[in-house]
Amino acid sequence: MAFIYSTIAEGSAAPSRASAAPAHRMPAEWEAHQRTWMAFPPPNETFGSVGSPTLDRARTAWTRVARTIARYEPVTVVADPRDATTAREWLGDGITVVEVPLDDAWLRDSGPTFTHRADGSVAAVDWIFNGWGAQDWAAWDKDRLVAGAVAAEAATPVRSSRLVNEGGGFHVDGEGTVLLTETVQLDPGRNPGATKASVEAEIHAALGTSKAIWLPRGLTRDYGEFGTRGHVDIVAAFAGPGTILLHRQDDPAHPDHAVYLQLKAVLAGQLDARDRPLRVIDVPAPTVLKDDEGFVDWSYINHYVANNVVVLCSFDDPNDAIAEGILERAYPGRTVELVDARDIFAFGGGIHCITQQQPAAAAGGAA
Repeated sequence: MAFIYSTIAEGSAAPSRASAAPAHRMPAEWEAHQRTWMAFPPPNETFGSVGSPTLDRARTAWTRVARTIARYEPVTVVADPRDATTAREWLGDGITVVEVPLDDAWLRDSGPTFTHRADGSVAAVDWIFNGWGAQDWAAWDKDRLVAGAVAAEAATPVRSSRLVNEGGGFHVDGEGTVLLTETVQLDPGRNPGATKASVEAEIHAALGTSKAIWLPRGLTRDYGEFGTRGHVDIVAAFAGPGTILLHRQDDPAHPDHAVYLQLKAVLAGQLDARDRPLRVIDVPAPTVLKDDEGFVDWSYINHYVANNVVVLCSFDDPNDAIAEGILERAYPGRTVELVDARDIFAFGGGIHCITQQQPAAAAGGAA
């Protein structure tokens, strides 16, 4: 496979926190959306062949999420041209399907990141996508072009980034702070030779952030054969300015118990971009520790916030109700919809991984 990567200027300085308003700003996920973008699972090595039970399971799980979100805001699903008719049949009325060649269906990662320009209009960032660090099992000849295709469908201008990055690899609060993971943006398979300073320079320029908080790693299973090597959106997420939800594994038998303690210590005493101390809210993991593949990475952190709703991963687990209560308090005024995510996790991700928000234009900006 071809190895596609970016060259980041060594030693690039991050923008000053006292600088003028950024040219682009990524709104927080809980800000108003114009729509949600998803992808329809194509036949591939992950999902299986046409007519296989595994592909049907994937399409059922993705469709369930799409239909849930569509009750609250418009949803557009990209489908490979060979699957477009099938996608329309599965998704039904009320969900728009557009044709874009696909390798996979993790649109959070292959799709664009939408931002606001200074005038409030919407633009898009096209990161370099290379199959989560040019992993042997991944294919990205088509998916590396998905972000540009989606931005064209959305009729938004595009900023092409020089950074290999995925949407699941960062999380923003909309007020200048971004969460990153050392094993993602600094991964030699993604950005060889990069430093924290050079990554931050590009991240801040693209997203309008000014303060990066680096986590040393992600959940244990994410470092297995088919993992992303540490995406942040399964372990920690902003739920408001100065507020972070953190995956808490209580059982010392699970390796993520040690990961939780490490990340909790890293976040302790941190300030956000506006010098506010972070408030960290623990969200206990599901009680299930293992599946057929080993220790699970089941997580309530990988939820999706849309207009008036939080779409929360559920696992038919006693802790589903506990997580539901925590997120109801974290996102007051929003309905929390639990959607079974076990099949999505079995394929390698969660609800946040398969969704991507397109924000509504801010006051004075064109959509």
